[in-house]
Amino acid sequence: MSMYPNLEVDVEGELEKLQGYVERIKPMVRDGVYFMYEALHGPEKKILVEGANAALLDIDFGTYPFVTSSNCTVGGVCTGLGIPPQNVGEVYGVVKAYTTRVGIGAFPTEQDNDIGELLQSRGSEIGVTTGRRRRCGWLDLVLLKYAHMINGFTALALTKLDILDVFAEIKVGVAYKVDEKVIPHFPANQEVLNKVEVQYVSLPGWNTNTAQSRTFEDLPTNAQNYVRFVEGHLGVPVKWIGIGKSRESMIQLF
Repeated sequence: MSMYPNLEVDVEGELEKLQGYVERIKPMVRDGVYFMYEALHGPEKKILVEGANAALLDIDFGTYPFVTSSNCTVGGVCTGLGIPPQNVGEVYGVVKAYTTRVGIGAFPTEQDNDIGELLQSRGSEIGVTTGRRRRCGWLDLVLLKYAHMINGFTALALTKLDILDVFAEIKVGVAYKVDEKVIPHFPANQEVLNKVEVQYVSLPGWNTNTAQSRTFEDLPTNAQNYVRFVEGHLGVPVKWIGIGKSRESMIQLF
């Protein structure tokens, strides 16, 4: 109140309102560790844990200091829920068919040009929380390999493939060079990351609307080749391909 002397607060009214919330929420409150233990050891259940934010925003393994305050890599399943590591089963990585980032921080494959603008506009790339325009660039497989090192993906969901429908040529970042030498992994040092030179592979686009595709075989050959290129480079199978916003626009491969 000392900071906002003109702010009027009905203290008794607020407390009464909060007491009402208590009665509604109280039946839902459980001991989280025991709840998960029962779920894991009782009648068989499917347990889905969704991670918020991206691997590169992880406080320990992300591009510090441009990170969030928690573990959003797969380790967060154990530290956040109290689930033992041996109970973690399939690990699905969700990745766009191109790369985006909100806010500042190193972004080696960023396209600060017409290509980035086209990706941004076609993909409606605006930060959900901040409302900021996302920075956009070509798919960065060095970064994705790093995420795989940490998380151990058993399969991938490759989303927003349809955003690439209009490109005659599509580039994919496959390696980083520093001082004319290829480095073998994603650099932990921000100063190094800021000066890497990306090596690209150019793939032919498909110049076709993929929105009506419902199976992998429905996709144009060059779109299929793009998916297979990602799989081959990472050594991780793509299980889902997103080509639109609706549920029907998610192709499942296996």
